[in-house]
Amino acid sequence: MKNYILIFFLTLFQIAGFAQESYDLIIIGGGASGTAAGISAGRLGTNTLTIESTPWLGGMLTSAGVSAIDGNHRLPSGIWGEFKTELEAYYGGPEKLATGWVSNTLFEPKVGNEILKKMASGVQDLSISFESEWKTAEYKNGFWTVTFSKNGTTQTVTAPLLIDATELGDVAAAQGLSYRLGMDSRAEIGEEFAPDQANDIIQDLTYVATLQDFGAGADKTITKPANYDPTEFACACAHADPTTDKAPTLDCGKMLDYGKLPNGKYMINWPNCGNDHYVNLVELSPAERVIEIEKAKQTTLRFVYYVQHELGYKHLGLAENEYPTDDDLPMIPYHRESRRYRGLVDLTLPYVRTPYAAPSPLYRTGVAVGDYTIDHHHKKNPEAPAIDFIKIRVPSYNVPLGALIPEDHPALILAEKSISVSNIVNGASRLQPVVLGIGQAAGVLASVALEQKKPLSEVSIRRVQQLLLDQKVYIMPFLDMNPADPHFRAMQKAGVAGIFKGEGIPYLWANQTWFYPDRLATEYEVVDGLRPMYAALKDFWGASGDFLTGARLLIFLKMIQPEWTEENLKMAWENADLEGEFSSDRKLNRKEVSVLLDELLDFFGKEVDWDGDY
Repeated sequence: MKNYILIFFLTLFQIAGFAQESYDLIIIGGGASGTAAGISAGRLGTNTLTIESTPWLGGMLTSAGVSAIDGNHRLPSGIWGEFKTELEAYYGGPEKLATGWVSNTLFEPKVGNEILKKMASGVQDLSISFESEWKTAEYKNGFWTVTFSKNGTTQTVTAPLLIDATELGDVAAAQGLSYRLGMDSRAEIGEEFAPDQANDIIQDLTYVATLQDFGAGADKTITKPANYDPTEFACACAHADPTTDKAPTLDCGKMLDYGKLPNGKYMINWPNCGNDHYVNLVELSPAERVIEIEKAKQTTLRFVYYVQHELGYKHLGLAENEYPTDDDLPMIPYHRESRRYRGLVDLTLPYVRTPYAAPSPLYRTGVAVGDYTIDHHHKKNPEAPAIDFIKIRVPSYNVPLGALIPEDHPALILAEKSISVSNIVNGASRLQPVVLGIGQAAGVLASVALEQKKPLSEVSIRRVQQLLLDQKVYIMPFLDMNPADPHFRAMQKAGVAGIFKGEGIPYLWANQTWFYPDRLATEYEVVDGLRPMYAALKDFWGASGDFLTGARLLIFLKMIQPEWTEENLKMAWENADLEGEFSSDRKLNRKEVSVLLDELLDFFGKEVDWDGDY
């Protein structure tokens, strides 16, 4: 019994956020990326402090009320996969989460917060200080000194590394790091869909509301907001899927069912004549931000009144006890865009659309994946240049590790939506599962830098990727493999090393990249994939387009390790527990080759630079 009491008080101490003086890592922001970063770093034994301004974890997932997951439904891995599994267990299965048509995974914000806190509480080396506002962050003599206020007092903590997981990249801005904000010009960013001239226009933000069905006969209509004009929302019920050519249909019920949550609740986060609100508040002062955020909140209240008063849904009222707020609204707005810092590499459209034909093989440095299409919200800003985002069709993609490291700081890691990414690509990388993945990678990156006692720009990319694979994370977006598969890591390694190329397909709202594990491998693709890593194959052109057999694979491997025999391949086959028996005349598929190469070669030990070159 004494042990249980001790564990209880240790957990209470950890979650309450009592700060010791020094840590290995400080994370400012307990949003989606900050939560994932803290969990991943803490699990690796990195003594971590997360400083969060609200009493919740999860940021846009929870505190902002965006509790409908966009993308990665078929790529559940790492902390995102754990979170999804916990939601399924709470509600009673995956089908219980598919309540609204915008997503396959919808949940109540307060439940999401409870699950994330539960996940965090199980991490011994993670402390969280809630309701804490960071004040200063200074890097000097190899250490960060951070001050923050909590309960009316100022606390000071230090650490060698810091992650900026704030919603708008405020910590990095305070260091004077260079960034872009708004739309990039076509000439500067090299994207054909970008506007001719750069501007400071960012995506609309949204102050989400969570409504609850109080039953027939109930009247939960709020007080008529100031400046209410029903024409502001006149086209709200007109909906059409922009990936089709179908004309909009008037269906108010479908508009509401967009974000229908479990237990009779609704997420109000509607872009078409709804509660999106345009303001660029990134560079405003804290006081100015408060004023502008209140305007966004009023936009949402006007829309809620419109739904209740004009459309007749009086029984839908602001959900009570959903958020720890006096007005029953979320604690923060949903920011779709932040400062985008200049990193060691820049994730721009060519690396997403055609990763294997891009200027450099950044895919080899991938640490997080996404499959949602590029989605921008600009309907509330008539000044925004018209960009046909539907024409910017992309497959699923991965995020390069170098995009998390600013070019002008040795000990600060970028997270949330502040990574080095173009304005257009941010329309895909901003989504919840990708940001969770970015956070998990940031936590691992910090742990590796501490482990190797190196500045961020000198860490082993392959070490970071290996630890992510150990945590069952997709680093290549191959949807036809499962992290639970014992051969998952070998196939992921073969893909990120470039030995086998995936096939990317733009597909509706869930883009795809296929590995085809059961497809027979050809001699040429295997040799060509190994060629950049092994000098013995550099000038060898004796591999044909025939399907690869065990005998031919041995010939190619002996060019790298002359002493190898068929017995080595048989032993590797048995050690990896591949199906069937190895034979010299057996035609090998992509999974089998990946596994054999992982067993026999240390190809994943071949380091790549930040551009992905060996």
